Amino acid sequence: AGPGSYTVGTMSERFDCHYCRDPLQGKKYVQKEGRHCCVKCFDKFCANTCIECKKPIGADSKELHFKNRYWHDSCFRCFKCYTSLVNEPFMLRENNKVWCSNCTAAEDAPRCKGCFKPIIAGDQNVEYKKMVWHKDCFTCSQCKQVIGSGSFFPKGDEFYCVSCHEHKFAKTCAKCKNPITSGGLTYQEQPWHSECFICSNCKKQLGGKRFTAVEDQFYCVDCYKECVAKKCAGCKNPITGFGRGTSVVNYEDESWHDYCFKCTKCARGLANKRFVCHNGKIYCAECPKRL
Repeated sequence: AGPGSYTVGTMSERFDCHYCRDPLQGKKYVQKEGRHCCVKCFDKFCANTCIECKKPIGADSKELHFKNRYWHDSCFRCFKCYTSLVNEPFMLRENNKVWCSNCTAAEDAPRCKGCFKPIIAGDQNVEYKKMVWHKDCFTCSQCKQVIGSGSFFPKGDEFYCVSCHEHKFAKTCAKCKNPITSGGLTYQEQPWHSECFICSNCKKQLGGKRFTAVEDQFYCVDCYKECVAKKCAGCKNPITGFGRGTSVVNYEDESWHDYCFKCTKCARGLANKRFVCHNGKIYCAECPKRL
């Protein structure tokens, strides 16, 4: 902003006021745009109006101007903080209000979604999907602790630290009852940690492997064969239910693969057929007649 474009002095020559024609010699006068006038007429006819207080800027007042706008020097203050802007950097904003550089920066700065105050240069902040927070304002919706630059989980308009998200939203393992934060598997619509879904005998993880469930216990194929499966009365191998011979024949506390349940004499398969037990051995209905 610059000073007004007129001069004030005391007339030493003979001049009359341009407006009221009173003699100016020996009196205080104002010269503006080649015209001489008394102070009274200047204030009445020539003075600029202060854009801030809307009053005339008299000859005895200091005037500042910028882009055809005029202020008393005492009115040339920051609209926001009222600091005098004479000889200071400023910005002319909406409604012809002048702002200091600090208030301009704060006004134009993004607003923290937490405290709604401006985030100015140098402030540590957190940005997420075009939203911004002061670092200390970015807190967990559950425990209210500062998340800052740590890991978090968004849920709609809320944000959770890792611990609160685990307890509030994570699935709970069917075995250990602790939250499943990543990975895991599902068996019979129940979630499990991979490290909890293991063979009851050898403790190896069963995820992605063949296994057998026996009364809420799980066994890998090898352990089931060795420790749990019944032995076939015919071939003496375990009856696992895997592969060939998934059907089982049971008779008097003994079990057979369906393909091992056959006549002792003629080897005819007897699964789902009539048979005769003689001296602890199985025969078809015909062979006992030939003994």
